[in-house]
Amino acid sequence: MTRVSLSRLDGERVLVIDDGAETVIALTELPAYVRAREADASASPRWVWDDTARWYPPLLAAGVRVARCQDLRLCHHLLRRAPAVDGRLLDGSESTHWDRLGPAAAPTHPTLFSADDTAEHLRADLEDARQLGAIAGSTDPARLGLLVAAESAGALVAAEMTYTGVPWRSEVHERLLTDLLGPRPPRGGRPQLLDQLVAEVRAAFDAPTLNPDSRPDVLAALRRSGIEVADIRASTLREVDHPAIEPMLRYKKLAHLFQTNGWAWVDEWVSGGRFRPSYQPAGSTTGRWSSNGGGALSFPAQVRSAAVADDGWVLVVGDVAQLEPRVLAGMSQDRALARAARGADLYQGMVDDGAVATRQDAKLGLLGAMYGATSGESGRMVAGLTRRYPAAFGLVEEAARAGERGQVVRTLLGRGSPALGGTWDESPDAPPTDLEDQDRRRRSYGRFTRNFVVQGTGAEWALCWIADLRNRLWRLGDGGPVDARPHLVLFLHDEVVVHAPAALADEVAAAMTSAAASAGALLFRELDVDFPLTISVVRSYAEAGKPGT
Repeated sequence: MTRVSLSRLDGERVLVIDDGAETVIALTELPAYVRAREADASASPRWVWDDTARWYPPLLAAGVRVARCQDLRLCHHLLRRAPAVDGRLLDGSESTHWDRLGPAAAPTHPTLFSADDTAEHLRADLEDARQLGAIAGSTDPARLGLLVAAESAGALVAAEMTYTGVPWRSEVHERLLTDLLGPRPPRGGRPQLLDQLVAEVRAAFDAPTLNPDSRPDVLAALRRSGIEVADIRASTLREVDHPAIEPMLRYKKLAHLFQTNGWAWVDEWVSGGRFRPSYQPAGSTTGRWSSNGGGALSFPAQVRSAAVADDGWVLVVGDVAQLEPRVLAGMSQDRALARAARGADLYQGMVDDGAVATRQDAKLGLLGAMYGATSGESGRMVAGLTRRYPAAFGLVEEAARAGERGQVVRTLLGRGSPALGGTWDESPDAPPTDLEDQDRRRRSYGRFTRNFVVQGTGAEWALCWIADLRNRLWRLGDGGPVDARPHLVLFLHDEVVVHAPAALADEVAAAMTSAAASAGALLFRELDVDFPLTISVVRSYAEAGKPGT
């Protein structure tokens, strides 16, 4: 496959290296150039650029879709941490800039050039050569090659989802807010219902100036009532018997809605009938996505009824049942667990297999193994299931032991965990001060590495799923740009939402299922692992069903 690298130059110009031939074109000429190259079905190129979030939005705005790319920023950071790669092969001209290069912020108006500094004029062809050399010289080039391709495809999906947006009815959202909170307050003020709840809390505590958002204020008020608690989390407050607790819990829930998805959120993130969040592929250490803005990965159930398909269109929602346990079966090549995973409910499959007495036992044991439960009911179940599924349970146990020894671990395709003492999910900011603290950190890191291998491989499966689904959806269309065909509008780790013409709903559902099977076959070639989906065809996202957990 031909690789075409694009590098930014001064003066709104682009250096294009296409099959070894160098050309400099004006920025304004780029969409036409890309469109022409994409139209050649016999030689569809792989576009090589520094950051998909910088290059792809203006192409989409011009009605141009690309089939493949290499996101050098994402892949550079991935390869830097991959245990199978000799990091010295990534060193060279501009490599320190690549090390520091962060994700592009979502622009208000798509543009290619934002700042005229060195980082804006990196040579894509030189970095591409280093990355290809690092992969070829690694101990596992086939898997790493698949990983960087999937990571780059995910970046294309993210850019397209921001461009198309989630269909969103602002009037529905604002009506929901009014029903739950009262009329829209002046800027900086609280909604009417929140003010009423604050008054109830203050009256119940006999504290006229209490701030319900202040931990010291609430703890002091509880202490004056003879109640000692360690924090003011909702789970803690539910255990407290005091007349202020009920309005306090209602306040906390509604205040969270107001702060995260209130009127200000609608003003900032919804335009033209679309919610357009800013995604960050590989935003977490495991490769899972995060959001740079808009909270697309966590908007609450209260406002989901505002996500409504266009007239004549539907939302097709696909949710994978028990993704990570199925991934564990595949990556460990545990045939007994894979057999239990056939069908819609893996936990019930373990019961039918005779491994445990109840579904709850199966869930406790399997989740306990992946998250490091060593005591109580989960710990007891882990011990018994280890004998039944030695390959699967042995894999996560070895990952935990490696972490406790201070070693990095890797996912199935080769993403490496951050090192002990670096930036990882459970690592305290302060360095260890004594042997006891050091032991505690190693045990904590072991719990992290135990789950990292499974969660990270689950993220790889999901990337392969959406990459394949993206292409299947494109082929379902009768022509036109991305948003005129069935297209992905939301991706939540193990769930996708597709906006599609109602007449194509069944074909979209079939494409989701086929893409899930293809992703499993791609990653776990030697073992057939089921990835069943719960699929809902709905007008509003709030109507979508959920699979068993």
